[in-house]
Parts: sequence; structure tokens; C-alpha cells
Amino acid sequence: MPLKIACQMDPIELIDVPGDSTLAILLEAQARGHEIFYYTPPELTLDGGRLVAHGWTLTVKDDADNHFTVSEPRTVDLRDMDVVLLRQDPPFDMGYITTTHLLERIHPDTLVVNDPAHVRNAPEKVFVLDYQELMPPTMVTRSLDAVRRFRAEHKDIIIKPLYGNGGSGVFRIRPDDTNLNALVELFQTTLPEPFMVQEYRPEVREGDKRIILVDGEVAGIINRIPAADEARSNMHVGGRAEHIDMTDRDREICDKLAPELKRRGLLFTGIDVIGPYLTEINVTSPTGIRQVKAFGGADIAALIWDAIERKVG
Repeated sequence: MPLKIACQMDPIELIDVPGDSTLAILLEAQARGHEIFYYTPPELTLDGGRLVAHGWTLTVKDDADNHFTVSEPRTVDLRDMDVVLLRQDPPFDMGYITTTHLLERIHPDTLVVNDPAHVRNAPEKVFVLDYQELMPPTMVTRSLDAVRRFRAEHKDIIIKPLYGNGGSGVFRIRPDDTNLNALVELFQTTLPEPFMVQEYRPEVREGDKRIILVDGEVAGIINRIPAADEARSNMHVGGRAEHIDMTDRDREICDKLAPELKRRGLLFTGIDVIGPYLTEINVTSPTGIRQVKAFGGADIAALIWDAIERKVG
């Protein structure tokens, strides 16, 4: 049965067509005959108890030069939709948080993917702290003295924003690096919240694995190799994708996370694993599904729609 789908995302004209997971999900929805309504977060309005959005009917194509067409501009009541895809990228700021509060008013009568309340309560570098036994040594702080003590103990460390994304603002500080004080001062003056400090794991040179789970089940894995002059493995800063197989440790991590992901209604998640360590749980706008398929893995967009259709049905 065709569904009425609303997709809340960043401006579609700005996406990276070859690697964009949202486009892959929309292409699959269209192939199944679902109707797609597209809008951006600023077009979301709570009006007298009605949650409405101004947007357009959307048609998509897997063509980097001509990947979308919009038509029929209109304002719709999101309660009239069957599904809302919450797909704008972080930063996970108050604007993002506010959209989750608004969308919570229609879920689950209209299925929001992922569940907006649990997206709000599970930002990438915070939810993962529930699983510190799976993580490298990690600290969340604003204290320079605490960071100094952490580096004295662990020598080589990573400092990164707690609510950043895509590798933005991630710094490696080696034992003899004299920039530690200045960097912490920069974080203290530019960020109102604490930041994350982790032990640097040299295994990252062999790759930072992205494992995709759909409704708590492993759907695919890809390895991201950092460029020679980078500590970060993110694709948009020069990381290179390659095929990799799941290890027993990867499965152990996924088995521990799966029940809580399902309980929270986090239908589409991406976890990051470096060596034997879990480093992030991505629930806001996970990526990687096109890379998995390109290397012969599952069609994760199809698995996502299978799961959504079961829930709506």
C-alpha cells in the first residue's frame, strides 16, 4: 500500500549525491510507490496545536547533475502523513532539539523515524557513554586540569566537541604537543557545554568501521581509512571507504546495543568502532548505506523500508 511520506531534511540541492543516505532512502520509497513530501526544518510550524510544514512534492533521481524535482508547493498537517523521516544533519543544537520536541507531538500516530524523543536523548557522543565498558578511556569535562591529568595518564589523546558531527573540531594531541592549554581554552570560550576527551587509538590507521543497524539488526559494515595526513576517517575530509568483514568483537558490541536501540525506537542507527572499541552511536542522520551497497553489501535502504512498512502496517 502506498504511504504518504514527509522528509524533514537539509536543502536537497546541497546534498552529496553519490554518498547521501537520505537520497538512497528516498529513491527506495519512490520505487515502492510512496508519495514523498519534502520540507526543511525552518518550514516546521506548530499552529494552534496542529504541526504543519510548508514544502513540496518531491521526485528524486540517482543523477548527480539532476537529482531532484519539486512541485506542488503547499502546507500540510503532518498528522495526515503516515511517516516522517527525521533526516537533517547535526549540529545537534537547540534548533535540532526544538524540532524533536515538535515532532514528538505527532509520534507515534504518525511514525517518526527515528523516534524524536529518543533522538533528543541519544546524541552521538552522549548515548554511547552508557556503554563505557565497550569504549576506550573517555572523559567529558570543561576542566583544563582534568584534561592535563587525562593526558598524563593516557599520553596520546583526542579532544572533540560533544555535539559535533562529521569529524568537525576533532583534534589529536600527542604527549609532547604544547598546544593543549590553548586548545582547551579555545573549546572553553567557543562551546557552552563540556567536550569529550578520549585516548587516541592507533588502530584508527587501519580504519574506523561504520556498522549500520536497522531496528537493532546488523545490516552492513564499511571501513573508513583516514588519509595519510589526517587523524580523522570521515569521508568528507579525505577518508577512503573499503570492504571489511564483521569480527566477533563487532558482533559482541552490536548484540549489547541491539535491545536498547529497539526499545528506544531507533530504527536506523550507525555505530563507529575503532579496533575493539565502540566510539559513537549515530542516531540523528546516519550515513554509510550507499558505501555498503557499493561494496556488495545489503541494500540497506530496502531494509529500512521493510522495517518501516512493518511498523506502519
